[in-house]
Amino acid sequence: MADELEKSFQILKQTVPLMVKHQVLTVPTNYALWYTYASQKSPDLNQQIDEALKISAQLSESKTTELYRQHLADTQELNTWQLRQSLEAMLQELNQTMQDTRKESDQFRQNMDGCLDDLAKVEKEGWTLEEVMGLVRTMVQETQGIRKSTLSFNAALASAEKEIAQLREQLAESQHDALYDALTGLRNRRYFDEELKAMLAKGDVALLLVDIDHFKNINDTYGHVMGDLVIKAVAKKLRSLCRDGADAFRYGGEEFAVLLPATPFASARHRAEGMRSAIEKINVVNRLTNESLGDVTASFGIACSANGDSPQTLIERADKQLYDAKRLGRNRVMPLAI
Repeated sequence: MADELEKSFQILKQTVPLMVKHQVLTVPTNYALWYTYASQKSPDLNQQIDEALKISAQLSESKTTELYRQHLADTQELNTWQLRQSLEAMLQELNQTMQDTRKESDQFRQNMDGCLDDLAKVEKEGWTLEEVMGLVRTMVQETQGIRKSTLSFNAALASAEKEIAQLREQLAESQHDALYDALTGLRNRRYFDEELKAMLAKGDVALLLVDIDHFKNINDTYGHVMGDLVIKAVAKKLRSLCRDGADAFRYGGEEFAVLLPATPFASARHRAEGMRSAIEKINVVNRLTNESLGDVTASFGIACSANGDSPQTLIERADKQLYDAKRLGRNRVMPLAI
C-alpha cells in the first residue's frame, strides 16, 4: 500500500509541472488526463498527446476535452454526449424537412386556387351549363378537402417547429461544451478558434477558408435536404484529405476551414488545389428520390501566418482571398502567388 502511494505521489509530481508547462487548465478532467499521460499507462494517449505537442506547445481546451473523452470518459458519459449529438442532427434535419414540406404545400394550395380562377373561362369555351356545374361541384369539393388538410398540416408543422426550436435552445444550453458539428461530424467553430490560437502561439500555420459555390441556389432549387447532403459530402472529402497534422472544421453554414501547421504558402496552395479538384468530382445523390446533383464546386482563400498575426488578422486575410476567388468566377484557389 505504501509503495502504491509513493508511486502515485511521484507521478503527481510529474503531472503538475507538465500542466504548468503546457498551460493546461487545472480542472479535474485535465488532472486525470495528464496524470494518465505521466503514468504512461495508455500508449495511445501518450502518442496522441506527443503528436499534438509537436504541432502546438499549448493544447487547446477542446483538444484536451477530446482526448479525455476518447481515453478516460466512462461509457455512460460518452453515451450521453453521443445522444446529444445524434438528437441535434435529427432535429436539424427534421426542421429543414418540415420547412421544405410547408413550402411545397403552400405552393400546392396556390395552384389549386389558380385552378378555381380558371374555371371562369370554361363557359366561354362552349361547355354546357350542366357540364360546367358538374365540374365546379367536383372541383369545389376536392379543393375544400385539400385546403382543409393543407391548413391543418401547416398548423401542425408550425406547432412542431415551435417545439423543436425550444428543444434546440435547451439542447444548446446543455451542450455548450460540444466539440463537433452535428451535421458533418467535423470539429466545430469553437474548436477551430481554440486550435488556431494554440497553433499561432506555437509557430507558423496556413489557413484555408473554403466556401461551397452557389449554395443558396442549391437550397432553393433542390431543397434543404439536398443542401445538407452537399455539405456532408464536402465535409467528408475535406476530412479524407487532411493528413500530416492538418485538420478540417465546420466554420459555419456552407463554409469550412482547414488548418495546416508549419506549412509554407506553396505547399498550402498545392494542398488547396488538390482539395478543390477533389470536390469538383463529388456526385451527390438523394437516396429517397434518386435525384443527382452535379457540378458541386468550392472556392478557397489562403492566408499564411506572419509575425504579429492574431487569429482575427489571419482569418481576415484568408477571407479576403476567398472573396476574390468568388469574385473572379468561383471554383478557384486564391491567391495565385505571394
